[in-house]
Amino acid sequence: MSLMKAENRERFKADERAYLDEWAMSEEQKQAVLARDLNWCMRTGGNIYFLAKIGATDGKSFQQMAGSMTGMSEEEYRNMMVSGGRSAEGNRRVGEEGDAQAHRQPQGKAGSVDKNNKEGN
Repeated sequence: MSLMKAENRERFKADERAYLDEWAMSEEQKQAVLARDLNWCMRTGGNIYFLAKIGATDGKSFQQMAGSMTGMSEEEYRNMMVSGGRSAEGNRRVGEEGDAQAHRQPQGKAGSVDKNNKEGN
């Protein structure tokens, strides 16, 4: 939330690691931020409000950020949302081997290496 202030955004951009070292974060959390791996950030305790501040500091739109978290391009993510969002089918159970496991999610072209080898495609 400190990135809401312009002077903090400038300090962060000047030396991200030094800025992160000022906060009570685990090394893993810092590495997740430095890598801009938003799903990793969430797994280590981040939330969308904090991530939005990092994204805005980087000049990213929410659509770009959300797309990156789902393996979609900004355009693919926007089109999915405009057409009603992701279907609830396949997104009901997170536990071990549940349908909502990341490897079982439909992915956009931006996050796909081999679309023909993905489940459900």
